Amino acid sequence: MIFQHFNLLHARTVADNVAVPLEIAGVPRAAREARVRELLELVDLSEKAAAFPSQLSGGQKQRVGIARALAARPEVLLCDEATSALDPETTASVLALLADINQRLNLTIVLITHQLEVVKTICDHAALLEQGEIVESGKLADLLVTPWSRLRQSLLHDPQAEQEFLTRHGVQGRPLCGVA
Repeated sequence: MIFQHFNLLHARTVADNVAVPLEIAGVPRAAREARVRELLELVDLSEKAAAFPSQLSGGQKQRVGIARALAARPEVLLCDEATSALDPETTASVLALLADINQRLNLTIVLITHQLEVVKTICDHAALLEQGEIVESGKLADLLVTPWSRLRQSLLHDPQAEQEFLTRHGVQGRPLCGVA
């Protein structure tokens, strides 16, 4: 799981933070070290292995959290507000990394977010929850071509943004919303 506030152990190095789940699982030291090197390379933090969390930027801390979450080879990666504490540029970088991980590792990623831009940027499927209940779910592209979709109404505010989104997701046609 990737957390909003990183949840790194401040007295441990980057490499040691990534190794925590492997230590708990009883993975032998040599295998643990090899897996940590592999993951730090994946998240582009190999050169920060000996650094401590206090020496990292917010984006770097989140990358450590991503590496740690991947350490035990999960079948699903859960991201709980993983970008809400980040600036827009860093958010874009982390989302690009998650998209790469999704493709490269063929890993399902579940994002919990209140940031609608994150949904538009990275999601293939979406569910809208209200008071803990799913009120709408499906392929994002399908939801966005359904005029009465509440998710569509929340995500799309202008025709140009809508057309760019629909084009990116392979949906042909004119924008479904208009400006009066």
